[in-house]
Amino acid sequence: MLQKIYLSLAQMGGKEQSFIQEAFDTNWVVPLGPNVNDFEKDLSNYIGQNRYVVALSAGTAAVHLGLLLLGVGAGDEVICQSFTFAASANPVTYLGATPVFVDSESDTWNISPQLLEKAIVDRKVVTGKYPKAIIPVHLYGSPAKMDEIMVVAAKYQIPVLEDAAEALGSEYHGQKCGTFGEFACLSFNGNKIITTSGGGALVCRTEEEAKRTKFYATQAREDRPYYHHEHIGYNYRMSNICAGIGRGQMLVLPEFIERRRAIHELYQKLFEGVKGVTVKNAPEDTYIDKDGYEKPLFRPNYWLTCISVDPVQTNGKTADDIRIYLDIQNIESRLFWKPMHLQPVYAKNPFYGDGASERIFNTGLCLPSGAGLKDEDIERVVDEIKRFVIG
Repeated sequence: MLQKIYLSLAQMGGKEQSFIQEAFDTNWVVPLGPNVNDFEKDLSNYIGQNRYVVALSAGTAAVHLGLLLLGVGAGDEVICQSFTFAASANPVTYLGATPVFVDSESDTWNISPQLLEKAIVDRKVVTGKYPKAIIPVHLYGSPAKMDEIMVVAAKYQIPVLEDAAEALGSEYHGQKCGTFGEFACLSFNGNKIITTSGGGALVCRTEEEAKRTKFYATQAREDRPYYHHEHIGYNYRMSNICAGIGRGQMLVLPEFIERRRAIHELYQKLFEGVKGVTVKNAPEDTYIDKDGYEKPLFRPNYWLTCISVDPVQTNGKTADDIRIYLDIQNIESRLFWKPMHLQPVYAKNPFYGDGASERIFNTGLCLPSGAGLKDEDIERVVDEIKRFVIG
């Protein structure tokens, strides 16, 4: 059998082991330490906009602490993008609040600014108060329309917590995703653009916010010579070992992103002329930068290349049929995130939409996109899909 092609396998750059060994040599094998501090600095310098970054145990922990710092609590509502992974919404419930789900728009697949405003206005009528926060998601590394979202958020004075877990390195209007809202979360899970084997980070606007994040992430221990707690805290800090992996990954981050973009372009080229299979691209809108040059408004990292499948044109083959066939051929693929408003656990939550995310979900498939894949791997994936849908 041919070698397995994975969806998004972690790829090492070569320097990770030296940072890990340094941690062992200095006996910094616990949470916190020099690798954590330097990893946070590397991330801050990379995303820019004078942001402060706090390394945590998971992207979910980052969402949780971001909501906590925004004052979200029991009885509050938080606007969440429906078309995403559950980790975007679950932390809302950790705090006793209620996720209110908003549908996507067809061009970015991210939260619709128009439906967002409709939901905000309606929730004020229903509950007597505005939602406490907004969590837009940059789905599969494709930026949301942050200019429009931030205008709506400012109009109703609702803070934004960006879910940029899949979008490290993606840009909107020349600005890195994760630097538009009051807070943002990043993820370094094993299948993301870079990995720390598991982990995440909270992006903060101010040094004080970063200090509060670290406080809550280390069991909320007060600064006294004994253990004293006035708040509920969490064990959410990243270990020095994991951060060592992250430091090594940061050295190859630009290379990894460019490789994923090249893989996406190759998929586009190879699928040309294949009826019923459409590669998802970012909108082609542009803007003029400060030097007068025209540039793409949306610049995804293409964490995962996605296709939409029309069974009418693929001899009745659906996205799931393709997934099952690829699995038999030792190729990993994945169906899209099932929208949160369709999940049984959130069946009774408020939802504002027109069916866009459900339509996208029913026709979509994520293809192998890891930075370690070779061109011949991508060609094999496409050849197998063509063989299956065309015959």
